[in-house]
Amino acid sequence: MNRGDSEAYLAKKQFYDTLLTIYGRKPVLEALQLSGIRVHRLHVAESNKPAGILTEIHQLASQHGAEICHHSRSALSRISKNSKQDQGVAVDLICPGFTTFDQFLDSADQPQSDLLALDGITNPQNLGMIIRSACAGNISGILLPAKGCAQIDPLVIKASAGTVFRAPIIRISGSLEDALGRFKQRGYAVVGLSSHAQRTLGDCPHGKQVFVLGNETKGVSKTVETQCDRWVKIPMNNGVESLNVAVTAALIAFRRH
Repeated sequence: MNRGDSEAYLAKKQFYDTLLTIYGRKPVLEALQLSGIRVHRLHVAESNKPAGILTEIHQLASQHGAEICHHSRSALSRISKNSKQDQGVAVDLICPGFTTFDQFLDSADQPQSDLLALDGITNPQNLGMIIRSACAGNISGILLPAKGCAQIDPLVIKASAGTVFRAPIIRISGSLEDALGRFKQRGYAVVGLSSHAQRTLGDCPHGKQVFVLGNETKGVSKTVETQCDRWVKIPMNNGVESLNVAVTAALIAFRRH
């Protein structure tokens, strides 16, 4: 592969890393009805029977200038990765804020503001609300592992109020602890949240920090604990012991306002 081919391949790969595939007739329709989205391709099964919702989906996709591709049922299931629920329809949406872990680290203009790392967040509604707060606040990236966390689906999209399409999502294919280790090599501090910590969230200096949000029930996992450089707590009154993880994310995202 010559240099020109290599650069073209990398550019194509980076583009496809920004795509989010939504499947299912109602979720696809709702996504296409959102303002400000960018649509790459609509995928439909050749075996689909005529239906009013399919006609509307086709019309909206055409209005967005999307390429419409027809597939066999088996080919479509490989695109949606969920043959039981895709209902013969999937759409690729362009999300400019999406990137891979390696692409983010290699970026020459990495932002210096805070990052959020999601460690076993399994509730789709929590994930959606975390994304919404991060997108609205001062968070430059959300580390989302491919395993052990809820993934972006219609429930997450609804909870995020559509902000997921412009959110700074950093996709991690490997383990979160390895990713945090590499961030530390780049000068980031990894900060865990614990009610037993001596310091408070307000004591955190400004700079390159990754705040770890742990599982809704178990908190930060043992393997990720070893990567934390410091621990902070959120002071609470009236005997309240903890906050919902999405509320915690909002407090972190807006702590500089």
